Amino acid sequence: MGSVLPQIAGLLESTRGVKVQFENTEEHPLRAIRLASARIRDARPRESEALQQVLAIAANAPNYGGLGLDAETPISEADRSELIFLVSAWLEALNSADRSRPALGPSATKPADRRPMNITEKIFALHDVETKGWVKPGQMIRVRVDWIMANRTQQGMVQVYDRLGKPGIFRNDRFWLAGDHSVEPRNLDTPLSRQLIAQSEGARRAFKMTEYQGMNYTIMHTEFFRERAQPGMLVVGSDSHTCSSGANGCLAVGLGAADVTMALVTGETWFRVPEVVEIRFEQLKRNTVAADRVVEYTGPGLDYLSPDARFAIANMTTEFGGTTGIFAPDHHTASFINQRKLARHKNHSYYFKPDPGCQYAASHVIDLARAEPFVARYPNPDDVVPVGAMARQVLDGCFIGACTTAEEDIILGALVLEAGLMKAGKTPVAKGKRKVVPGSRPILDRLRTSGLADVYEWAGFEIGVPGAATAQNRNFKNRMGKGSIGNLASAATVAASSFEMKMTSPNDLVAMISDEQWERVKGKGSLSSGPEVEPQWVEPPEPTAAADPNSVRNATASNTKDEEEAEKGEKEEEGVAPKLQNIKSKIYRLGDFVDTDALAPAQFLMTAGGDAGFGAHCLEFTHPDFRQAVAEHGAQVVVAGRAFGCGSSRMEAVQALRGAGVRCVIARSFAFIYARNQPSLGLLGITLDDPAFYEAVDRHGGEDVQIEIDLVANVVRLGGGGGGANDDNRKKEFAFELSQMEKRLTELGGVAPAFNKFGKQIFDALTSGSRGVQKALKEAHGTGSSLAW
Repeated sequence: MGSVLPQIAGLLESTRGVKVQFENTEEHPLRAIRLASARIRDARPRESEALQQVLAIAANAPNYGGLGLDAETPISEADRSELIFLVSAWLEALNSADRSRPALGPSATKPADRRPMNITEKIFALHDVETKGWVKPGQMIRVRVDWIMANRTQQGMVQVYDRLGKPGIFRNDRFWLAGDHSVEPRNLDTPLSRQLIAQSEGARRAFKMTEYQGMNYTIMHTEFFRERAQPGMLVVGSDSHTCSSGANGCLAVGLGAADVTMALVTGETWFRVPEVVEIRFEQLKRNTVAADRVVEYTGPGLDYLSPDARFAIANMTTEFGGTTGIFAPDHHTASFINQRKLARHKNHSYYFKPDPGCQYAASHVIDLARAEPFVARYPNPDDVVPVGAMARQVLDGCFIGACTTAEEDIILGALVLEAGLMKAGKTPVAKGKRKVVPGSRPILDRLRTSGLADVYEWAGFEIGVPGAATAQNRNFKNRMGKGSIGNLASAATVAASSFEMKMTSPNDLVAMISDEQWERVKGKGSLSSGPEVEPQWVEPPEPTAAADPNSVRNATASNTKDEEEAEKGEKEEEGVAPKLQNIKSKIYRLGDFVDTDALAPAQFLMTAGGDAGFGAHCLEFTHPDFRQAVAEHGAQVVVAGRAFGCGSSRMEAVQALRGAGVRCVIARSFAFIYARNQPSLGLLGITLDDPAFYEAVDRHGGEDVQIEIDLVANVVRLGGGGGGANDDNRKKEFAFELSQMEKRLTELGGVAPAFNKFGKQIFDALTSGSRGVQKALKEAHGTGSSLAW
């Protein structure tokens, strides 16, 4: 086959401008890469290290993301080609790192006059493009992102990426694409699976991705949390459970496919800094105020929560309305991160802790000593009761898995089964289906080598591949198929219930597990028994602006100045964006908690196509008259209740409404990701919490009422309805607010048209007033490559 040294030399020169000559000797490819790395180590250490990364991947076992190659065994032509690809990808990663906007490093101490900040605010301040050293709730900021995550929603991302003109991505070494959720061995030959696999493989080649493990290596979040997410990072992903990585003390936020694609291309996104709710693990109280807020988990009780336990809690933060969940990092976090073999996945960690006196919108306390096994009853994830309240309820099947389930859960489930089989003398009943899906191939390998996989099989469980389609962290009506009923519980509870196929508390079986058993098989995400090592605490970077920008006084002044500049830019740039047109329509009335599964049913996500295709199934199972009311009766404005768009992050929910003919949604409140999706896809969304408005709508007869949305005066007017007894024919006005960002994006028709106008300077244009608009228009499309997905 000949030596690969000439190809390596060519890639070094073409990619990094490094000229080096090698003797064209016959070398095993791995030895050739090692030789090339050694030859350039002193003169070009970064390029030498990139080649070492390729060698590490080559040597690693396939179950742990590697190729399983060694220099003593001949390799195939396919493996040889893969090695050359990896060399090109890792060298290109140096280019993408060089091109990325440099960020200021953290500071060792807090400035005396800076306002106290919580962890969330500190991470936002670290990533703020226009670094001020502080942020506060309500500020609109433009931020750098560290990582992008995606899975099955790549189809939506592909559509958006194509509409942007295939401009390339900001860093090829910071894109985590998991081939999961919709692809597994049993359906690999279906047209849809072949399409998804081809798209993933195509993205990998086109973008020269360094972090890619193919199909069914991991459920999207599991290995990212275990091996990549670091404290202090800012991560965005196209899945609502991106918040899982908050277990590591990073800010990990799920967004819609359009927003995530924009961040993938530009390396930036925007946030209005949210309020933060504190949950301290001490004394039990109920939390009901997480909606649209970040939840920070703090308190001395964290010492009893392992990284894997934190993962499960962070994952479920989205289920009670939180924008994301983040755990205060500590010595357990540091121990978990420091276990990693690769330096690049642990040496970018920044450990922040909340300042004394920092601002929380609310604080709630939970006493871990009073915790017990609970179950969420169908059909609501928040209808939570002790297992005893459903004791002995007959079940048709038991499932352990999904993206909530960490390695520790899978191991504990196996030990509960083992205790039942070996110590309690239980025998599984013949009825019902049992299945377990480990979160990743490394976890599956751990089950195999420890013998715990055998326990699952003895107990009648089928072991599935990581990433198979599951829905066990939500149990909305029809989510798991029309007419399906699902109750949510821990792996231990499911294991205990599987013996008789009746809901059963696991406590008695857990008590039979000895400490020695647990220490022998516990996973890397369980509590460490090693010495406690205090993290090195840091603060956000010192501000770059002059005139005492740290002070609380200037915090308010600067934010006001930014808003004035944005308004000035809006006036000066007439013609840059078309003005929103007033809307006159009838109303379609909906209630609270309309979820994205109802708006865009999962059965049609992969096959419906564009807006019209999704619109044809919008609310099909919950409100079958909806589409006719919009199309034939002119009900183009939806008026809903609280948490509209809760559930998964699918941007198809907005597409479905648009495709059905909806022009505006008015609600008391929106789920965070859905609310971001609306302006990003050009659908008008208005938050209106005035009870008088909803009383007036319902008094007029709901869907008979006429509504006018005045987008100049920012008011909603209600007029006469259909002439019924309750129709007083008097118009009533209700004021609302739209941020400049939401208004500008909606005017432009969403992020794709905005990008086509402003290019990669889009966030300059949308957040920096006239100055940003002028800069963006000048630089639009000046750089960037055209790459296929």
